[in-house]
Amino acid sequence: MNIPNIPAHAPSPGTAPTLADPDTPFAVVDVQRTLRNIERLSARADRLGVALRPHVKTAKSLDVARLLHDGTPCPVTVSTLAEAETFAEGGYTDITYAVGIDPHKLPRVFALLRRGVTLRVLLDSTEQAASVADASCRAGLPLPAQIEIDCDGHRGGLRPDAPALTEIGRILHDAGCLDGVLTHAGESYFAHSAEDRRVAARNERDTAVAAAERLRAAGLPVTTVSVGSTPTAHAAEDLTGVTELRAGNYVFFDLVMAGIGVCHLQDLALSVVVTVIGHRPEHGWIITDGGWMAMSRDRGTAVQAQDQGYGLVTDLAGDLLPGLVMTAASQEHGTLTARDGAQLPDLPIGTRLRILPNHACATAAQHRGYHVIDGTLGTDTAPAVQAFWERVTGW
Repeated sequence: MNIPNIPAHAPSPGTAPTLADPDTPFAVVDVQRTLRNIERLSARADRLGVALRPHVKTAKSLDVARLLHDGTPCPVTVSTLAEAETFAEGGYTDITYAVGIDPHKLPRVFALLRRGVTLRVLLDSTEQAASVADASCRAGLPLPAQIEIDCDGHRGGLRPDAPALTEIGRILHDAGCLDGVLTHAGESYFAHSAEDRRVAARNERDTAVAAAERLRAAGLPVTTVSVGSTPTAHAAEDLTGVTELRAGNYVFFDLVMAGIGVCHLQDLALSVVVTVIGHRPEHGWIITDGGWMAMSRDRGTAVQAQDQGYGLVTDLAGDLLPGLVMTAASQEHGTLTARDGAQLPDLPIGTRLRILPNHACATAAQHRGYHVIDGTLGTDTAPAVQAFWERVTGW
């Protein structure tokens, strides 16, 4: 795929910009790793015979989204109405808003519907269902709604045997709003073995299908049976009864996903470039200008077999510096230390490094966009910047 050649900054005359040029800290995306990650899950969804509805909350970028489906808009999932509105402006007309609907937000939802966008909302209570039904009747425009199903005790949703399930389904159906059911195996992020992830994927599917069958048995039509998380999407072996698969983190991956075996470190497409700004040899510290404002406060690997602190450290070419970890963060300062008997490297002030994040979604949200590189081109020092892709919401 051709990458638009948008300079990230003004390079020196006669030279191409590299990761050694923009002011730090800044986010970097390796486009070839991203494409490889996208193809991996796309091929799996094809083999499983389900539609893939990527969650664009990870990248929040139209440029990244264009990589998902040969440059053309595809069905997507969002986590905010700002994302829905911006992706609608970008030509995306099939959107699922996968966070429980607040009735106060319904005017914005109907504004998108009137523009021809199919925007589905999510709910798990009779109160929400009644609000959607009433608003649809007043507007003369059915709002498609999905009932959130709880498959693993994580966050919201109804169990498939909950008494309220069919009551909610009836309220929505009578208003022409019932679209289907949706579940998310949030606990799969703690599935530390391949078998644990396969079990989570089976449970996710079985729970969603059971809820759909219960609604159908009550005479309520169910069009969509939606499942997905990045761990279960890569572990599912049979999605019979499911119509679509959702995932978002897989586009970039991160240390949490690597820590549970969903991907390898070589698959991580997002990193943050920082600069060494100080040393505290008495503590064994190297100080950088990338704190939690650059990396986020996410410490998702702390519960894994190998705690990666706030991130692993590489040189600008992407090669890991053995034993060097970002172990502490204040707002604008990051602290790097050596572990497992490694020697603290001699990194002079001004040295640029890349930090691999725990949670790609959280780290991406800290930046206004991504400097894009092609890691397959090879370099001994700093990769060339191919483009700058802006985030589309939050700035």
